[in-house]
Amino acid sequence: MYYDLNISRIFQPMFRVPAFFLQLSELLYHVLECVGVNAWVVERRRHTFRHRETMNDLHYHLDGDYTTTFNFGSQSEGTTTPGLQPDTDILFTDNEVNIMYCNTWADWQQGMCNYLMVRDEDTPPQHYMLQWIRSDVPRPVTYTDDPDYVTDFQGRVFYSNMAVVRRWATICGNEHLRRGPSNSPDEHWDFVQAFHCKTLPPEIMVWFTKMQHGYWPSRETLQAAHTCGCFLVPDGYHGSRNEHIQWRITPNLIERLLMFSLNMVQIKCLVVLKIIKKQEFVKYILCKNCKFTTFHFKTALFFTLNRTQPTVWIKCRLIECIVRCLHTILEFLDRGACPHFIVEEVDLFDGKLCRGCQLSLARAVREMIQDDMHVLFHLQSDNLGQQLMTLPHEVGVYHSIEVNAGICGKLAKDMFEMYLKKVRKVLKELGNNEAADMYTGLNNDIKILESIAANASTSQYHTHVIKFILKHLMSVKASVISSSCIQTGQSFPRDIWMLYGESLNTDVASSKLKLASMHCCRGELLRAASVLNEVDFDLDDSVQPVCGCSIIPFDDNLSKAFCDYAIHNDTHEQLTNKIAFCVRFLREEKFCVPQFLWYEMYRAVGDDVDHRHSSERDWMDWAVVDAPPFLLYLQYLTYRGLGVRHRQLEAFYRLEYIATSEDKMNQLYHGETNLNLYGHCCELEGDVQEALDAYNCSLRVRPRNNAANCHRRRLEGMLGIY
Repeated sequence: MYYDLNISRIFQPMFRVPAFFLQLSELLYHVLECVGVNAWVVERRRHTFRHRETMNDLHYHLDGDYTTTFNFGSQSEGTTTPGLQPDTDILFTDNEVNIMYCNTWADWQQGMCNYLMVRDEDTPPQHYMLQWIRSDVPRPVTYTDDPDYVTDFQGRVFYSNMAVVRRWATICGNEHLRRGPSNSPDEHWDFVQAFHCKTLPPEIMVWFTKMQHGYWPSRETLQAAHTCGCFLVPDGYHGSRNEHIQWRITPNLIERLLMFSLNMVQIKCLVVLKIIKKQEFVKYILCKNCKFTTFHFKTALFFTLNRTQPTVWIKCRLIECIVRCLHTILEFLDRGACPHFIVEEVDLFDGKLCRGCQLSLARAVREMIQDDMHVLFHLQSDNLGQQLMTLPHEVGVYHSIEVNAGICGKLAKDMFEMYLKKVRKVLKELGNNEAADMYTGLNNDIKILESIAANASTSQYHTHVIKFILKHLMSVKASVISSSCIQTGQSFPRDIWMLYGESLNTDVASSKLKLASMHCCRGELLRAASVLNEVDFDLDDSVQPVCGCSIIPFDDNLSKAFCDYAIHNDTHEQLTNKIAFCVRFLREEKFCVPQFLWYEMYRAVGDDVDHRHSSERDWMDWAVVDAPPFLLYLQYLTYRGLGVRHRQLEAFYRLEYIATSEDKMNQLYHGETNLNLYGHCCELEGDVQEALDAYNCSLRVRPRNNAANCHRRRLEGMLGIY
């Protein structure tokens, strides 16, 4: 059944508004502010995910892969709370694919992979098939033996949506999960491969006409929506004869534009609806294949906004707004159809919710409304119900600051972790080449980024991210040149110090520690000590360690000092003052790192390589260490060389505390390497047994792909243990 979208037919409820709704609405509005649903956090969430999109795009650009990524869903919209624990939705589009709307041959582009959107009489609404068109001339492809394509009885060649599924299954391996058009390695991520269609099809264009008669969206929003285009995602209509070659159109960018136009009352209304959906509707057992999703609630909000005067959407009428949305949901359930807000003739219940489940859920919604929304006092997510009943204003203010700071701190840490992962990928791709080719690749990447930054149309997001990547690439370039000079005994070129200078502020510590390590390996111990003292001063307890090696820490709690700093300072200030990345040395940089750490670059023993996770293959041929223990290890070596025994012992005891303290180890990422560094210092102190114990502890942390295997055998030979 396909539902004809007709807004005028949607029931407009008439209901009483209890007097206590006004006061309770004010309190609910305040409580939501306390749990992170406020203008400041919403904007920070959106800002963070725009940065993440930009970082992804630049990484693909450097790799020669012209892919554009979009973050959709509640995290990027700012319509979530810590208690909702939403997943992350990422959509990828290939910019080398050109989509031609039905019989619009003027859209054909030479040299591109062209697909023509095709529909037959029995093609369901919202779905199209993609016919393959040649890239040299505007004519259809008539034959192929490629398994990603299907040829119909008319000789037309269509791109199969199963090709995307197979590709993601290869990438994700045994962890592959498929939910509709999304594919992911686990339940926390949803990856969607899509094609962007610049031309809006008629089933979306008709929406603009219908919206002119409602209260919302505004004329300016509708005008901006005209340029958004839509996406084609690999999701055929369930049960259709051609399900395997059908692609569904989805107006994600228009929906995001609509979400970004909401005010705080409307955002809070949606968040409460999501919390009610998550808690209350799990009590009602749905059929095995039935799903009642947050998108149904978002759709209800859109329809309610369209038919409700703007004067209703104010703070003291928040609960009334929630009830209005529930009435809209109730009408959908009673009528057995939930029309898509934008796409013509689409029923969002079709294939998602059977009639029996619809009636069961309708009874639940009706009971909530008739009970004057007492369900709000029983909401457990983010402790909303309890706070509504007992929260004094003073406690609320403190709680608000604490929660908002925690959210901002988590957003900052996750964003910088993702940044570092992308830099890791770039370095891995460069490191796959010979040393000379890697140097050329570094220069090419730097030139590409500098040219993008010089473009007048480059956004502020691109500018910030480009500066971040450039500093890391310049740090590696300086270290690679220095390593070659130290190896061959050549003097340093004059511009090497300029490179080091431009790369020093990647974060609080990592690039400075690489400079100090180079000085140490070159025998310039006083210079090394000077840099190390500066890092030691800055690396206090409020600095947050961040790693991009895809290793999950034992304890992901963030310090209060870091979170408080994150809420009051922008991205640049956080990065340069409160973030400490792990320190990485590629094999091409090995003469800039103490020789003991060379073992980390050749840590595999026997078949260890076969037991590496896909993410570990990017960095396990490097020396990678957390900044705090590496600082102390370098101080130990430096003051040992300078003969300053008391400073040497101070560094040793501090390193011992980090390596042997469970609390400290749980805050860091490369525990096995930290223990190896402590073990080496024990060796230099002459305590071979303590060193052996440290290496054994390291192997308990990581039995395979651990340099401690070599160190243990070496010491066992010295002690006569066989």
